[in-house]
Amino acid sequence: MTSFLDPLISFVSAHPWLAYLTLFLAALLEAVPVVGSVIPGSTIILALSALVSGGELALPWVLLAAAAGAVLGDGSAYWIGHRQQRKILTTWPLANYPRVVEQSESFFNRFGTWAVFFARFVPPIRAFVPVTAGALGMAPAKFYTINIPAILVWAPAHVLPGVLAVSALHEYAGLHHHGHVGKHIWMLTVVGVAIVGGVAVWIYRRRNGGGVVAAKPRA
Repeated sequence: MTSFLDPLISFVSAHPWLAYLTLFLAALLEAVPVVGSVIPGSTIILALSALVSGGELALPWVLLAAAAGAVLGDGSAYWIGHRQQRKILTTWPLANYPRVVEQSESFFNRFGTWAVFFARFVPPIRAFVPVTAGALGMAPAKFYTINIPAILVWAPAHVLPGVLAVSALHEYAGLHHHGHVGKHIWMLTVVGVAIVGGVAVWIYRRRNGGGVVAAKPRA
């Protein structure tokens, strides 16, 4: 795995704009209904954040790329729901995921306006609440008043842990930046946790009849 990571780090160092574009797309696609429930956007952002401490990526641009992608993704989903109203919740592809749509609507009804804030940190609901908020008639000003601050918290929460962890490994564990060892440790940890978490969720859903993302059987 480290033999793969070293060329990746070198490539990012030579072409940082591609990393920023990847961060932007990861955050954007994670907010798209249905697609966002399978795109590992948070994992990608957490992993690439390790490259900030070594200077391969600049922290302000990483935060901006992640935040901009999230704003565009959430905003696009909201406006689709706002224009289509409730019928969007019963048309393809959302019609194939009745349980997660129902859970998103319940989440929104339970927490009201704050559902938009909390959903930013709760996958897979994160990919469904913005469109649900629009479909249920939430005013645009109210949506953005909650959504943008949520994203401004969410972006640092996904970027700074990697920056701080790799910096701490170099500072207190005596690892050198030029060896990329700290970056390897963080990236492998993030990917490993994501895989274990994904398998655990899959097992849980299998044992509970498909969980919240079970697709509605086709006619």
